Amino acid sequence: MRRTNKVNVSGPNPLWRVYRTVSLLKVSINTVVIELGRFCPSMRLKRRLYQMIGMTIGPYTSIAYKVTPDIMFPEKISIGKNCVIGFNATLLCHEYLVHEYRTGDILIGDEVMVGANAIVLPGVTIGDGAVIGAGSVVSKDVPAGAFACGCPLQIRSEVKK
Repeated sequence: MRRTNKVNVSGPNPLWRVYRTVSLLKVSINTVVIELGRFCPSMRLKRRLYQMIGMTIGPYTSIAYKVTPDIMFPEKISIGKNCVIGFNATLLCHEYLVHEYRTGDILIGDEVMVGANAIVLPGVTIGDGAVIGAGSVVSKDVPAGAFACGCPLQIRSEVKK
């Protein structure tokens, strides 16, 4: 099960009052930095941009073109060393629902490969050496050394090196 903090709200859906959850200034700055990073061709510069807004990113980690980190809570994302986050992947640390919202950390271990167009949901841990297949929705923890893919996510086997 994912580890998220759940907050119930009454009245309009929580996205209607989102700036009571996180400041408009923070989201504005994060939006500019993340959009620059999504198109930045330099891995070093991209890593520095994302670290400026609170993400933890290990050395030699490559974040591909158009990857979208969480715009509201990037500080809840931690990526280990020598990882590859594939084209157009999305790393979400929040979920806004009709009567509640949830936030949770994303912890990605060392030497992890997240395939293109994968979506990593809040509260998920991906263990060292795991491989996430392209287009997968990571809705639960993935153990170290595992290959996981699909929607719903299925843990297939250990990765062969």
